[in-house]
Amino acid sequence: MAASTFSSVNPTTEELMTSFAPASPGDLEDILRKSQSAFEEWRATNINKRAVLLVQLSEVLERKSKELARLMTTEMGKPIEQSLSEIKKCAWVCRYFAEVGPKLLVDDVRATDATRSYVRREPLGSILAIMPWNFPFWQVFRNAATSLLAGNAMILKHAANTPQCALAIQSVFDEANANVGLFQNVFASHEQLAKLIADDRIRGVTLTGSNQAGEIVGALAGKYVKKVVLELGGSDPFIVLDDVNIDDVAEKAALGRCLNNGQSCIAAKRFIVDQAIVDQFTETFVAAMKSRVIGDPLKAETQIGPLATQAQRDLIERQVNDATSKGAKVLCGGARLKGPGWFFPPTVLSDLTPAMRAFQEELFAPVACIYPFESISEAIAIANATPFGLGASLWTRDSKRVDEFISELECGSVFVNAMVHSDPRLPFGGVKASGVGRELGPEGLFEFVNQKTVWIA
Repeated sequence: MAASTFSSVNPTTEELMTSFAPASPGDLEDILRKSQSAFEEWRATNINKRAVLLVQLSEVLERKSKELARLMTTEMGKPIEQSLSEIKKCAWVCRYFAEVGPKLLVDDVRATDATRSYVRREPLGSILAIMPWNFPFWQVFRNAATSLLAGNAMILKHAANTPQCALAIQSVFDEANANVGLFQNVFASHEQLAKLIADDRIRGVTLTGSNQAGEIVGALAGKYVKKVVLELGGSDPFIVLDDVNIDDVAEKAALGRCLNNGQSCIAAKRFIVDQAIVDQFTETFVAAMKSRVIGDPLKAETQIGPLATQAQRDLIERQVNDATSKGAKVLCGGARLKGPGWFFPPTVLSDLTPAMRAFQEELFAPVACIYPFESISEAIAIANATPFGLGASLWTRDSKRVDEFISELECGSVFVNAMVHSDPRLPFGGVKASGVGRELGPEGLFEFVNQKTVWIA
């Protein structure tokens, strides 16, 4: 691969800030050696001392929050207020697992015919984390908090367009006095990633990214019998029944669709609305989308900044053009903004059909699709008519209709009268093409451990 594979480009100005070459073969071997050595020491470290590291990480994150948030915004375009919130959430996940994790990792005694029997949860080894650019700090720390507390070491391969965020995360661990080699960043090419997964010193792989990347990494992990967690794409339904406060829900819908400039796996993307209110909802929703403040993401008042890369901007433009060429209507937005930066405005599409790419594919931009329905069964059918199954939200005042949706929706999480989001206290992940395994919650903490059965007669 080219020497400038890892390029930091400001998506607001399109200015190349810096670039980095992939690691050399010698660098990779050094990283693997240090990771294995750190693991051997860390696995023998008392769980409460491991928790201290998480607390120290949270303190560094809080102290450097403004600096780290500004870097995130400059490198991938997230509005600055959202970047600050992301850093605070990273500190939260570290503090949360520092507090509850040691209690969850104690021996789990089970009643059997044995004199004593229990399940002991032991670390696996070095975990390779392949992380995305859209939440460049949160995705890393929500994995690191659980993996490191469990006693594993971690090697981070971050997205090619956020190398400065990767180095900043490494500096957070260094300032928190993490053991040498316990957490390491590596600028690895695709070919080098395959070699890392094949190496016996890597015992698990976690990836958040595209379905294509998930298929490749999942196949390699299977080939070499490595534990894998995949958090892939999403096309979350936002289902609106006819008894809601339309103004309130339409505003929340616009907020959810435009969060992180529309670049979130769990963002609401398909708005499935009762036929009885679809016209009124659409009118209010379109007005709310048009009202979003677009501009310099470093300004506090900005609600939508540029898309992270030129490739993302070009992809959403092709998806929207495909839909309109096949009969979809553009109710607002629909075309890139003129001038520097990879800006794409809030866009609402209606009259979609299965023949359109926007019907089946994930739309990673502030682009929303409206689908009317006439019955609960039809709403559920539309919601499930996608390869993805990450999250779903349901909006209604009628508690009697909630259970049917919860039971029938094919997804990893259902939020009722709230936008889908991740929370350290609950497992996060999907079904179908949205991935396998879970992050966060006790379930995420137990992903990269050996659940060892002990039977004493």
